[in-house]
Parts: sequence; C-alpha cells; structure tokens
Amino acid sequence: MKFFLISLVAGTMGAGLWYLNYVRGPEPIVVVHQGALPPSTALAPTPRQPFTPTTRKGYWNPDVVGDFTLPATKTLTFHAAGRNLHVDQDWSKLFRRGFSAIDKSRMVPDEFRSPWNPKPEGWTSRLKPSQRALTIGQGYMADPPFNISWSRAGDNAPGTWYIRPWGDQNFKNSIAVAMQELNGECENFGDCPPDKRLNTYGKIFFDIENEGVNNPMNRQEQANLYVFMMKTLRQWISPYTEVGSIAPVPHNSYGYSRARDYNASPDWLWDMPAKQTDISRQRGMPDDIVGKTFADYADFQMPGTYYLYPEFDYSIPHNDDGARHWLAALLGEQEVNMKLSPKKRIAWHWLFNTQSSDFPNSEKAKNAAPPAIAEGMAIFYWFTGAYGALFWDDANELKPDQPTPADVNLQGLGNDRVYACYEHYIHGLWRLFKHHGDLFNGREKYLNEQTECSVDGGKTWYKFNANQLKTNDLPFVRALVNGNQILVAATQPYGKAGERKEVMMRYVEDGYQFYTTINLTGDEIYLGRATLRKAAGARKKA
Repeated sequence: MKFFLISLVAGTMGAGLWYLNYVRGPEPIVVVHQGALPPSTALAPTPRQPFTPTTRKGYWNPDVVGDFTLPATKTLTFHAAGRNLHVDQDWSKLFRRGFSAIDKSRMVPDEFRSPWNPKPEGWTSRLKPSQRALTIGQGYMADPPFNISWSRAGDNAPGTWYIRPWGDQNFKNSIAVAMQELNGECENFGDCPPDKRLNTYGKIFFDIENEGVNNPMNRQEQANLYVFMMKTLRQWISPYTEVGSIAPVPHNSYGYSRARDYNASPDWLWDMPAKQTDISRQRGMPDDIVGKTFADYADFQMPGTYYLYPEFDYSIPHNDDGARHWLAALLGEQEVNMKLSPKKRIAWHWLFNTQSSDFPNSEKAKNAAPPAIAEGMAIFYWFTGAYGALFWDDANELKPDQPTPADVNLQGLGNDRVYACYEHYIHGLWRLFKHHGDLFNGREKYLNEQTECSVDGGKTWYKFNANQLKTNDLPFVRALVNGNQILVAATQPYGKAGERKEVMMRYVEDGYQFYTTINLTGDEIYLGRATLRKAAGARKKA
C-alpha cells in the first residue's frame, strides 16, 4: 500500500482543509483541472412517490408505490416479515414490488406440498423455480435425523463424517446424506425431473455460521468439510440452481469500513484447498475434492453485514477510520470483496439493528433504519454491480395493532415494531428500477470508486473509495454508465435537515466529456440521469 498526504482547500463545501491519509494503488487519486470547465449538463432527477409512512405496529404497506419488476439480471429474495399481511389478497404482489423470489419459510400452503400440507397428484406449484429460495440454517444438519454437531461448532470438524461405510446403522449422520436428502425438495413443488430427483429451488443460501474454529489445527478439516458439502450438494440440484453461503466470504469487515480492509487478503476458509489429513479418509473424504476450494463450488459470495444501532444514530460522529457508518459499510464491503473474488455478490439486508450487547441500544433488534438509510440501501447497493440481495428479518408473520407486550423482553420486537422502514426501502427500489431498470441489462459499467467528483468548484477532482469519503466527510456519489446513459446516486450521509451541500461529478472517458453539479439537502437520496454526448476533439482530462 502506498501512502499519500493530500490537502485541498474546500471550496463550495465551506472553509478549512480536509485530508486523505490512505490511498491504495499506484494511480494519482486527486488531479488539478487545467483551463476552463466545459459546460455543465443537468441531471434529470428521478421522481419520488409521496406517501405517508405507516405508524401502525406489526404492519407495512406494499402499495406506497405502484407496480414494477426487478430487471432479469438481478435477484432479490424476500425472507422478511409480514408477507402474510397481503398474500391472501394478491399472492403475486411482492413480485411486482421489486422482489424476484420468496424464501421457503415465507411461502404459504398453496405454494408447496408437505406431509402436513398434501396436494393432489399432478399438482405443480404456482411459483416458478426462479421465484423459490431455500435458506439452510444450523438446525437442518444439527437436529435429527442427521445429528451433525459440526453444524453448530466448527471445531467438531475432525469428528464429522463425510460418507459413512455401506451398512452403517448411523448412515444419516454424515454430510453426504444430509446433502442428498435435499433433493426431495422437488416433491414439494411437483416438478421432479422424470429421471432423477433434484432440488428445484432457484437459490439455496447456507446460513449455518459455524465457519470459525478456536483451534487453528482444525482449519484443514473445516475447509475439507465446506468443500465437500458444496460439492456434494451440487450433485442433487437442478442445472439452474445457484448456491452460496453467508460465510465464508473473501473478507468480512463486520460492519466497519477501514482503510486496512482495502489491503486485505482472502479469508482462509474461502480459498483453502481441500487436502487429506491423517484422519479424513477414514471418515469418508473422497480424493476427487483434493485441491478444490469452497470458492470453486460457490455460485455467489455473500459479503454484507447487518447494521448495529450506532449506524442509525445521527447524533454521533461517523467520520473516523474506525467509526461505523451506514453507507461506507454498505459500499466498502462490496468494494473490497469484488477485488478479492470475481464471484457474483448477494448481500443480506436487514432494516433493523442486529443484536450486540457491546454497542449502546443494540441489545435487542428494536431500532428501525431511518428513512434515508432504508431508501439508500435499496439504491446505493445496486450501484456496486451486485447481483442480488436477500431481504431478511428475524420476524416472520405479523399481526397488526397488538397491545404492547407485558414482558419487557418482547417489547420493540416482532408485532411491537413499526415497519415503515420497509416502505422506504421499497420506495427506493421503485425509484431505481421503475425508472431506470433498462440500464441494468448486463451491459452497464459500474464506476464505484472510480466515480470522479469535486467539492471546490472543479479546481481539483478526486476518486475515493467509501472509507476515504467517510473519513473526509464528503458527499457520497456513485454512478453507472450504459451506452450514452449515465445514472448517478448521491447523498450526504447523516446530513442535518435543511443543510445544503454541492458536489460536482464528471465522466471524461470513452470520448465523453460530461460534467454536472448536484445540490444536496440534508441526508436526501438523490438519483438522476442524463444522456452523454461525445465531445468533438475532446482532450484527455488533466
């Protein structure tokens, strides 16, 4: 990593100096503009849909916006709360509110078959394979009939069976059988292939979270099991089924966005090749996975961290290198991981704080993301070039307007929450994909930290990653280009009501010479689009 110290006089952003302490890479990050600025082109601002956020507990309204669909190149799975509120009126509503799939745990009896929910012969689910998702938690393997304790504790890897010998009465206590029995899921949808039972979900997400080991001597056994689990499952899924896991990921920043994250190496479990140990072959590890890694068998990676309460707190500073910051974390996690692996990315999104007694007001998941954060998650995330997201909540079915629970431990949870944050999130999806879905056709170019901006009236221009924008307290601007179209998102995170800031953005590549000025108010999420025009005889930028 190279280190530069750069000081620039702040122009329209106010008096004083701002400093960049860490710059990664050999290219200059800040350049001085020579000569007069070319004419500016105004962005056409994307409409907002006026709505009154709900104040009802245990309820949210999907009709704060009208119909729209997710582009075919993206995926968004609903694994959140309250589908039951609306599914009886219109089972397909969520598919017209930006979601492309429903997790099995949020499906209704009309959509799947089970021993307690039989269906007639010849029945087929109304959900297409692409609309189905399956999340596999610890309990699937840890509980009967498999009783695989490794699913709850990675240090149990050395005693875990890959394949048990033929005739072993405990044959189900093995990773091989646990993965094989997932093939029966096609029975639940009435669409088993004629020649072989295969799992017919569009997406499978592992959420076993046992990746850590306390004893470093167990790392090889842990890597072997992860590789075997993924490889074995692939034998029992349909050709179109994609598989990934909440962990491992190439790098987990745990909700921070620090300079050192940009110089990280891949996590050991992501790319450690399988290798026979002294005891692995006798537990059934086959030689055909030797040399393979978890990453070799994963269709997508899942970098992304749930927020804690500090990210929602507008009253505290968020600009230190180690400070928690909602947008720097959202973007930084993607910026780091896209450089460590070419795998497609699907993050977990949760609009309430996750639980941690180490942080104030985070003991319970009771705090909803403020409006700009909820809307901003639904917009800025897709500017990273991510493939998809899994919209998650620890609550499932909701019952509105219930009295506050007498048990203090249940207060602020489930039915006792206000879910207006869902409405702001869907509004963000609507703004982006209803109006600009045509730009997400697989031919778009994501600028990410190559988005070039100025805060001194165009005298100097910088390209900063999310951490550098955070530590310099600068507006966040991200853009994508598709053909002659440019789409720009901008915000001043944690901006105070009525506070105004101005930032310039330019795109001077591929023969274009595009300059624009964005005026921000408070913490609004700005979204705008313009047509690029080729510059006749345009010179290279300064």
